[in-house]
Amino acid sequence: EFEEKRSDREVENLFVSLIGEIYSRIFDHRPFTSAEIQYFLREFEEKRSDREVENLFVSLQNTSEAKDTGVLRSRVACEAHLGPLEKSLEAALSACEEITTRTPDPQLEATLLANREARKGIWSHFVDDMAHKCSRVDHTFEEKEEELRDFYTDLERKLHIHK
Repeated sequence: EFEEKRSDREVENLFVSLIGEIYSRIFDHRPFTSAEIQYFLREFEEKRSDREVENLFVSLQNTSEAKDTGVLRSRVACEAHLGPLEKSLEAALSACEEITTRTPDPQLEATLLANREARKGIWSHFVDDMAHKCSRVDHTFEEKEEELRDFYTDLERKLHIHK
C-alpha cells in the first residue's frame, strides 16, 4: 500500500510537472518576447547611432565648409550685386519723386479727355449697332417662325390632319 501511494504520488507529480511544462510552452512567452525585445533594441540602437553619426559628420562638413569659404563667397557676391542694386534703387526713387512732384500738363489733360470722349462715342455707336443687329435677328426669326407655322398649317389642311 505504501508502494502504491508512492507510485501514485510520483505519477501525480509527473503529471503536474508535464502539465506545468506544457502550460509554460503554450502560454509563457517571456523568453520569446525577451529575445525579440533584445533584438529590436540592438537593431534600433545600431542603425540609429549609425544614422546619427552620419548626420553629425554631414553637419560638421557643412559647418566647416561654410566657415572656410561661405563667408568669403557671401562677401564677394554682396560686393558684386549690391552696387548695381543700389544704383537701380536710386534711379527708381528719383523717378518716383519726379512723378510725384510733376505738375499736370493742361494740354495733356485735354488730349486725354478728348480721347476718352472719342472712346465713349465709339462704344456708344458699337452698343447701338449691336442692339440694331440683335433686333434684326429677332425680327427675322419671328418671320421665319410665322412662315413655318403657316406652312405646317397649310400642310395639315391639305393632308386632312386635325388635332
